Amino acid sequence: MNGIDPAVAADRCAEFIKATMEAAGRDSLVVGLSGGIDSAVAAALAVRALGADKLTGVMMPYSSSSAASLTDAEAVADNLGFAVEKVEISTMADAFLAEMATDDLLRRGNVMARCRMIVLYDRSARDGSLVLGTGNRTEGLLGYTTVYGDSACALNPIAQLYKTEIRSLCSYLGLPESVLTKAPSADLWEGQSDEEELGVTYAEADRLLVKMIDEGLGTGQLMALGFAEELVVRVQKRVRSMAFKRTQPPVCVFPGRLDPDLPAPEVGTAAGKDGGFH
Repeated sequence: MNGIDPAVAADRCAEFIKATMEAAGRDSLVVGLSGGIDSAVAAALAVRALGADKLTGVMMPYSSSSAASLTDAEAVADNLGFAVEKVEISTMADAFLAEMATDDLLRRGNVMARCRMIVLYDRSARDGSLVLGTGNRTEGLLGYTTVYGDSACALNPIAQLYKTEIRSLCSYLGLPESVLTKAPSADLWEGQSDEEELGVTYAEADRLLVKMIDEGLGTGQLMALGFAEELVVRVQKRVRSMAFKRTQPPVCVFPGRLDPDLPAPEVGTAAGKDGGFH
């Protein structure tokens, strides 16, 4: 995949942050700082847009979290010059996990992800800031995210950038080498690896997703490009089955109940005449 020009992407993302913050009437952000590449790039873009004094990073380790994650998170904060605090989530998570009576790592990991978002939204309320999103396009399409966990945010400048494009941005923005070269991991349990869980490297997934989603190629066309049929079918199924994570929950619509966040219907239209839907 050719990807994006990192300089153009950085400027576009920064302008998006500025415009979104102005529209919301807010001037500061809080970000979960994991020590990974996605949160590092999102933080760098926020500093680029608003300044280091308008960003607070929160490190939220669990008892099994890698010590290197904290070291890398601190290195990112030092590199960019923004304030950072640490909030342990072990006590909060363990109080719930003790009642689960399961060793299911996925369920336990989801609890940790949602505990972290409780912390971030509490800090958002405390400071009058907005929560900065850190999820990328690859993870979004594959559903490799926790609903109301790491997917929750008020704005996300990198949501349409593939993982390989995030890597290009990381290098362009001059972030620590340790963040750029480390193996991708949600760090939800010891030895956890994103690519091992997904069963495909991010580089291969991005190549396939660009052709499948952005260019709209079908199974036969993708196989003709050299993608294995098993991989194509598996990724197609995953993208479809995870669509619910990428949309707002569907609601039952009633006549006359207009969405305040959508443009009002023009006078003379069917809805504008009597407020109904036809």
